[in-house]
Amino acid sequence: MRWRLDLSYDGTGFHGWAAQPGLRTVEAELELALSRVLRSVEAPRLTCAGRTDTGVHARGQVAHVDLPAGVLDALGPDSDADQLARRLSRALPDDIRLGGLRPAPDGFDARFSALRRRYVYRLCDAPAGPDPLARRHVVHHRRALDVPAMTAAGRGLLGEHDFAAFCRKREGATSVRTLLELSSARVADVVETTVVADAFCRSMVRALLGGLVAVGEGRHDAQWLTGVLEGRRRQPQVTVMPARGLTLEEVVYPDTAGLAVRASQSRRRRGEGLPEMSTPAPER
Repeated sequence: MRWRLDLSYDGTGFHGWAAQPGLRTVEAELELALSRVLRSVEAPRLTCAGRTDTGVHARGQVAHVDLPAGVLDALGPDSDADQLARRLSRALPDDIRLGGLRPAPDGFDARFSALRRRYVYRLCDAPAGPDPLARRHVVHHRRALDVPAMTAAGRGLLGEHDFAAFCRKREGATSVRTLLELSSARVADVVETTVVADAFCRSMVRALLGGLVAVGEGRHDAQWLTGVLEGRRRQPQVTVMPARGLTLEEVVYPDTAGLAVRASQSRRRRGEGLPEMSTPAPER
């Protein structure tokens, strides 16, 4: 039986989402908590909507896990999904929050069924730096940024393109993505850049931000970033921005009837004919 988990976490203390030997990760902490709650020798395997990198945060992460059909009966008489959620919440560390746990509808796949992901990157360009209470998720940028110029540059990248210039190449994987939004806005002394796409390849969001920052500082004009995209090669002028400024805010899915169709379409588009098991492609 497949279950959907809605999660948020402070990425500061994690080496990213994916389990890695000897390192503290979000996936490993969740699997450990699940195995404790279920009294399972073998930890259940999770699949997430987007594998966040070291230091990246999430407010709207989604994952799924396949558990035995009688999992609630094994917890005791009159057990229900809410009780399972409460037990799992108590087993999790303070920097991971379980926002919801429920049986997933037929055809649901946390990664492949998703229509789009929304990230927000936060930079403070005030000389004094960000609010001390926000320093874990806001990056201090020491040069003033031209926010309208950044948004103008972002508009030139919208649509379906090969984003190889902004990705770490993965053997056998496509870097073609559909970018739906790339816009910046000033909120007090913080520049918030919203990035929405059907999916992201590795380091894509933070590399896009590096390009926007180069425009925002006045080192290049908006057309330069379009040229970088069309070149399909990584450029040294495009800096991959620090991870702590990035937060996965939301993952959007189709209605129940469209879940399986969307998952099938996503697998074919990304060249993955078989359902994902335990090693999905990274998304940042």
